[in-house]
Order: sequence, then structure tokens, then C-alpha cells
Amino acid sequence: MKRIIFFSVISIFVFTSCKNSKSNLTEYVNPFIGTAGHGHTFPGATVPFGMVQLSPDTHTEGWDWCSGYHYSDSSIIGFSHTHLSGTGRGELLDVLFMPFTGETNFEAGTRENPEKGYRSPFSHKNEIASPGYYKVLLDKYKIEVELTASTRAGFHQYSYPEKSEQKVMIDLFHSLKSDIISYGNLKIVNDSLIVGSRKSRGWGEKQEKDWVNHEVFFAARFSKKINDIQLFVDGKLADNKTDATGKDVKVALTFQSENNQPLQSKVGISEVDIDGALKNVDTEIANWDFAEVKQQAEQKWEKILQSFTVKSDNREKLETFYTALYHSCIAPYTYSDTDKRYRGFDKQIHTADNFTNYTGLSLWDTFRALNPLLTIVQPQMVPDMINSMLAQYDQYGLLPIWPLCSSETNCMIGYHSIPVIADAYFKGIKGFDVNKAYEAMKTSAMQDTFGIQFLKKYNYIPTDLENKSVSKTLEYAYDDWCIAQMAKALGKTEDYAYFTKRSQAYRNVFDKNTQFMRGKNAKGNFVEPFDPTFASYEKCDFVEGNSWQYSLFVPHDVPGLIEIFGGKQALANKIDALFTVETSSLEGKPIDVSGLIGEYAHGNEPSHHVAYLYNFVDQPWKTQERIHEIMSTLYSNKPDGLCGNEDMGQMSAWYVFSVLGFYPVNPADGKYVFGTPEFAEVAINLPNKRTFAVKAKNFGDKNIYIEKVKLNGKDYNNGSITHQQLLEGGKLEFTMSDKKGMVFSMNLESFLE
Repeated sequence: MKRIIFFSVISIFVFTSCKNSKSNLTEYVNPFIGTAGHGHTFPGATVPFGMVQLSPDTHTEGWDWCSGYHYSDSSIIGFSHTHLSGTGRGELLDVLFMPFTGETNFEAGTRENPEKGYRSPFSHKNEIASPGYYKVLLDKYKIEVELTASTRAGFHQYSYPEKSEQKVMIDLFHSLKSDIISYGNLKIVNDSLIVGSRKSRGWGEKQEKDWVNHEVFFAARFSKKINDIQLFVDGKLADNKTDATGKDVKVALTFQSENNQPLQSKVGISEVDIDGALKNVDTEIANWDFAEVKQQAEQKWEKILQSFTVKSDNREKLETFYTALYHSCIAPYTYSDTDKRYRGFDKQIHTADNFTNYTGLSLWDTFRALNPLLTIVQPQMVPDMINSMLAQYDQYGLLPIWPLCSSETNCMIGYHSIPVIADAYFKGIKGFDVNKAYEAMKTSAMQDTFGIQFLKKYNYIPTDLENKSVSKTLEYAYDDWCIAQMAKALGKTEDYAYFTKRSQAYRNVFDKNTQFMRGKNAKGNFVEPFDPTFASYEKCDFVEGNSWQYSLFVPHDVPGLIEIFGGKQALANKIDALFTVETSSLEGKPIDVSGLIGEYAHGNEPSHHVAYLYNFVDQPWKTQERIHEIMSTLYSNKPDGLCGNEDMGQMSAWYVFSVLGFYPVNPADGKYVFGTPEFAEVAINLPNKRTFAVKAKNFGDKNIYIEKVKLNGKDYNNGSITHQQLLEGGKLEFTMSDKKGMVFSMNLESFLE
């Protein structure tokens, strides 16, 4: 990677003021982080929260190709316009473009034999990625590909060898092997404009008879005239050269190439119609200035990155941090067009009059850290996300679980829109209908599916009546606590009492004898046999984890957790055991369970708050030790620098918070619990124009323990700060030591109580 080699020899900048710094923080972002191992990220061009993610696809089958790209590959199929960032399941890869020369071949070929198709080998040494930009040399054709993007359009620039034919393949049949393409359409509008659409069946739930979850429209403008057209439909060349409809639709285009100038293409996409795709591209990329669009994309990322000023001379840590911030702001994705239209969950076209509609809310993952992070660095988009949730409620009848485009995937468990809404409400974020939001929260919590019908009857979910019963009981309990707090604030006393009772459901699946959360049947008996290490995608009491990892998931009631374990020391012993027990065999276990320290699994979300719980049992130095260990060993600036799926920003948001020295253990109580800082100085440059600085005196590799804390120059003994304190600006100062330091005063009651 030229970019990485270049980084190794340039001087290191120490930042003192983001706003006045001449350095470009995008230089510290390495989009290749997470493209190896199980990170499932993509390296291509996108802007913050953009509809388009224009990125190379290297393979379309297997768990580590959920994003379409893996660093281990050595050939590229082409460049598609939509990708998921770090998910555990793949989708999208819409509208593939591939420049080529020579003989036309309508088959992509294989990784093992790329010469048999239009696929091309490439080398990482000729591959460059930065925020909003991607570049690679296709070895087979000697074509240099450059990509950039706006919010709703991609911009391609292909530099062909001198005197070669300039050709482009557009493949509408290209997809992940797990998806089914049901329809494709191409229309040659004129000698420089092609439009089309495709329908696919994939991740989303069934939709009536045809089960079409996803339809995308595109409009592609080219900088040169088309000389020749070869339309390929369902296995054969079409007779006409103006339009084609079928299941497997592709087109090979040959362009005028006398001047040997690069061929450019601007491609707008839309989930509404062709007109929406045309408006998107013509509104956002009006001219043919590739460098200008690239610069605009970089500027959008720079504005995001300038949220934090970091003082450090450690290049690797700077890259790891700023790339984590970058990955935290890729999703959710813009879903409404420039004219505000979008396709709803009722498959009808709607207009988002007063908000930007978003999709790709991976809420089981992101409610924990990403959504709280966005309330700090992007508070203006939080009402839009909530209004997107309420639009889904209007059209679908329930709040989102894991919405993708116009389909609800119902992936994972819980109803984790609820903590996102509650967090925004208690942080004073305006711009959505609070009463309607509460109605939607309550409706989602009172449905009779996903085991909730049993929760209402038993105040836990019996293992003989519902799969993943314990995980569901625990996560519903947390969401119900959030509803209870909203009910109390809105004066709904009966709801407050009811949902407070349901928030205590975790007590009903805790076995004091084994000290584990475990499955209980409808008769009230814990089921045998019991293995706390057992995890499975099939029948199991836990989802993507086991009892070790889930037995500490009570973020809303840590005093209650201490009580059921038998006191602070008993809970401390349990956390110790989690980190130190011999790791069980991974054979047959969910592959999402990764990044293991003992049975602690940082590569998956249920463990993310656990190391911070030591603060609540008067042993904060253990939090500091474990957080330092996780940051130091499970994150890096290498392609395999993530120990598990990025999960639409959650893995990176954990790191962004933890680097600062605090983390939202309860994502909806407005508190950030102390860990240990990773930099000597970080300033949070808040949207309200204030600055909250975090400084670590005596900072060093061995000085990981907090000896003393000051807030705005005054001694501070509390083990957390509030969101409001952060927004007011000021300075949080940690005095660090190589010896175990102070014990914090932890208020074990929620600030909402």
C-alpha cells in the first residue's frame, strides 16, 4: 500500500487545535483496517452516512466476504455502489461496474482462475484508500481505477493504457451468493446515459408473494460517447441495443477513445425510481471535475474528524483512533433522495418533509456505544434517525430492530430503538414527537411475537417456549427499564410501575447456586444439563454468546446485579473469573464470538460494558488494566486490526469512547464511566462550539492507573461524568501512575431515579 509506506516516513504532527491545524486529519484514516480477519469492513469511497459506498468486490461467498471485500484476495470482480460496513451478514453490492480492454467476456471468472472472466488480478502495493477516495491498478488490463462519492452518487475515473479500447461492463446480476436476483433492466437513453434497475431477494423478511426486499434504480452518465453496445440477457446476446429486461442482465460498452483521456462515469442510485437516481446524480455531481468531488468528500470527513483534537506522537495509535472515528460515521445510511422521497416499509413512496430518512440501523450492536457517541459528535442527525424510526412505526406497526432499505430484517433480539430514543430524550435532544415516540416504544414492547408474549405472562421467557430465551429476557429487561424512565418523566405512573417490574426480569433467570444466568422452563425450573460455555446458532438460551458473557448484562441495575451475586466482592470475583477462566473450545460455536480474553469476547457486543463494572465494586484499577489490555491487544492500524465484526460502527465507537477514558455502561442514563485514557491530551470539539478537554498527567505506557481526578480544576471523586457536564465544556484531568490508585465514589442509583 503506497499510502502506508508513505506514512512511515513523513513527520508526525502534534495537534494543539483542530480548528487551526494545517494538518489534514484524513491522513490518519486507514480504511483497510478491518478488511482482514473478521472485521468485514470495505475500503472504498463513501461520505459520512452516505447512500453510496463505492467499493471493490473481490468475492461473493463466505462469512468473511459480507462486505464483498477481503484483504486476503488478489483479484477484483468490479466496483459496486452499495456495501454494508462490518456486518455479520451480507447484502447489497448493487450495480457493478468493471472497466476492461480486449475481448468481451460476460462471466466474472473465479478467484482461482480470474483469466477466464472479466475479473482482474491486483496488488495491494498498487491500492490506495482514504476517506472518500479509492484507487487501484487492474493488472490484467493495466487500467488505473479511481473512485470517489457524494452522498447519493458515485464518481468513477478510469485511465486506460494508451491506444487501447475503452470498455466498461455493467453487471446487474452480480450479488452475494446468498441473494437471489429476480429482475434486471437496462435502457440506453442516449450515447452517454444509461439507466436501469434491479430487484433482489436477500436478508429482509418475506414480502408477500414475490419476496422482493430490495429494488435499486440507477442512472449512469459517461464523459464520452458510446461507440458500441452488447446487451447480454439470461445467457445470450440480445438482438436490440437499446433496452433489456431479464434475470441476468449485463451490458458491455465501448467508448470513443481517440484522445486517450480518462473515461469518467457519474452514477446516481435511488430506491424510488429512475427519476430519483437522475436527480441525485445531477444535483450532487453537476460537473465532470473528479478532483473537486474527491475534495468535497474529504472535507466532509475532515469536519467529522475535527471533532477530536489529539496530542500524540504515536502514529499507530493516531491511525487506529481516527479510523475508529471514521468507521463510527459510515452508518446509518442516507435513504431519502435529494427530493426527500423514499420507499417505505409498506412499499409505497413517501416524502421525508422535515428529516433525512436513514436505513441500516444495526441497533442490537449500536445502541451500546455508537448511538451515544453520535449524541456527542453528530447530535443534529439524532432526530432524523428517530424520525426514521417513527416513519417505520407508521408504515410497519413497530419500531425498527435492524431495518435495511425498505425491509425489516428482524435480525438479532431486543427492541433497541427504545434506548436510542430514551437517551436522546433525556439528553434534551429535540426535533421529534415525544408522545408518538413513547406510544411506539410501548407498542413494540407489548407485541405478542419474539417471546414477548411469554415475558408478559411469566416475567421471564421460558426456554421450552422460545429459543434464545435468556438473552431475550435480559435485553428486553434493559429496554423495559428505558420505557419505565420515559413513562415516569411523562407522568405515566401505571406504565412506570409495569415496566419497572419487567426491567427486573433478569432476576428470574439468575441461578444463585451456579452464579449464572440460565434457562428456566415454564414450570419455573432451571433446565438441565447446564453448560455455561455452550453457544450455538441453533437451539440455545443465548444469542451469539454463552452464559459467561451474558450473566453480567444488567447495565440498568448494577446495584441489583451486586445484590443477586451476593455483594461487591462476589461480583468482582465473577468478573475476574470471566477474564481468567480457560477459554472453552470454539468448535461448533458461533463464529461471531471472537476477541477472547478468557470467556470475555470483545469481538461481539454483549461483553462491551463488562470491564467497566469493576468501578462499581470498588476495584477500578481492574477496569483500567483490562481496558488498557483490550485497547492495546485487540485494536491496531493493520488490516486485521479489529478482533471481530465492525458491526456498523459499534466496535469502533467502543474504542473512541475508551480512548477518551470513559464509556456509557448504561447507554441511556447519560453517564460515562471512567476507564483509562489512551492519549496524553484529547479535546472534544463540541457542535455547541465548546471544548471538553481530557488530559492525562504523567501519561506513559506503564502509567495506566488513575491516581487522582480533577474536573475544571477541582478534585473530583465520582467515577463518572454526565453528558451535561461534557456539553458544558471544561477540562477533565487524570493524574496517572504505575501503581493502583484511587477508588471512585460510584452513585449506584440512576440519575433518572
